[in-house]
Amino acid sequence: MKALLMTTTVALLLLSANPAGAQIINPKKVLEKKATKKTNEVINKEAEKAVDTVLTGKKNPKEQSQKETQAAEDTVVRPSSSGEPTLESYSKFDFVPGEKVLFFDDFSQDAVGDFPAAWNTNGSAEVVTTNLYPGKWMKFVMHECVWTDDLLKLPDNYTIEFDIVPLGGLEGAGMSGWQLRLMQAKNAKAWDGGSAPGNGGFKLHVEYFGRPGYSTWLYGDECSKANMSGYVNDENLKEKINQKYHIAIWVQKSRLRLYQDQHKIIDLPKAFPTGCVKPDRLRFEYGAAMISNVRIAIGAPDMRSKLITEGKLVSYGIYFDVNKDVVKPESYGTLKGIADVLNENPDVKIKIIGHTDSDGNDAANLDLSKRRAAAVKNELVKTFTIDASRIETEGKGETQPVASNDTPSNKALNRRVEFVKQ
Repeated sequence: MKALLMTTTVALLLLSANPAGAQIINPKKVLEKKATKKTNEVINKEAEKAVDTVLTGKKNPKEQSQKETQAAEDTVVRPSSSGEPTLESYSKFDFVPGEKVLFFDDFSQDAVGDFPAAWNTNGSAEVVTTNLYPGKWMKFVMHECVWTDDLLKLPDNYTIEFDIVPLGGLEGAGMSGWQLRLMQAKNAKAWDGGSAPGNGGFKLHVEYFGRPGYSTWLYGDECSKANMSGYVNDENLKEKINQKYHIAIWVQKSRLRLYQDQHKIIDLPKAFPTGCVKPDRLRFEYGAAMISNVRIAIGAPDMRSKLITEGKLVSYGIYFDVNKDVVKPESYGTLKGIADVLNENPDVKIKIIGHTDSDGNDAANLDLSKRRAAAVKNELVKTFTIDASRIETEGKGETQPVASNDTPSNKALNRRVEFVKQ
């Protein structure tokens, strides 16, 4: 494999070497394009093999000795031994997810091995399962891009969240991280090319074991003056291969904040100056990773108004793993907001009601919803010192849907926690 990568690298150098000012005739351009395309195909195939090695621990026996084969088979990919972060570790996490879900995809309705239906690409990607983490994931290993197929109708205030697992073993193929773009597209369906695609936007680029970086690209004389770029200088934010990370983006008009797990890593008050750019596409590119649980939602709820004045708060910001009743730590911002309302109104009592989608057995869903409601109460009592006597719990399972259970987005609407004033 090393010999092949060295050969392709030399080929690229030879193709790119051209004396200054030399004229290139059309036939040579055609040959260069064909050679470059062929080289990229080889690189991508080698990259995909490298990722398959990471996921399965196996290699093509034709490309390795018996000793190497045994070493690969003895390697088992597992999550980091540091374990999952706790709710308490998110004590400075102020992110509150949007209330109304605009887009959600956990790839549950896509077949393993297929390209996911809600996305588009100028390269390749596929839905996979892995021994790393439960559920389905979209794996991309490429020099190209994948993006949300339909243009997103985003308001002034919205949030974007997703889980990502960086995949390694691709440095020799020229891919040492992953990139995200939140951009305004020029074309509703096609790929927006170039180093600064579309009509402008924001880019996050993450290097494996390196510093996260960011940049914006805005067009026009006045808008271009607001362009910015930089790196996040924090050793704790270097991503590790095969470790799951939760990325959250919070846009409020021109301001963009970005979080990696419990850390706020970027806060740009003028990322999207008024009249310069209005993002409508989420795009991943140039790297190797798996993503899942992509959630885009409108604005944070006014918790005090809804709970105290209206008497009911429906929350989509309290998270659980599939079929689990343990509150995930990225729920901290939402729980803190609810605890603040209860502390400001010490005479108020509430009932916490859990709801699920229709996947699975009815009785199991009912039981799961009860346990999840109890888990939310437990966190409010344990982490935020709310008096337990002020909180009742109940589970409704799948019996009270607010949307049909026919798409991932609608199922996400049905998976909710309600707080009702007593």
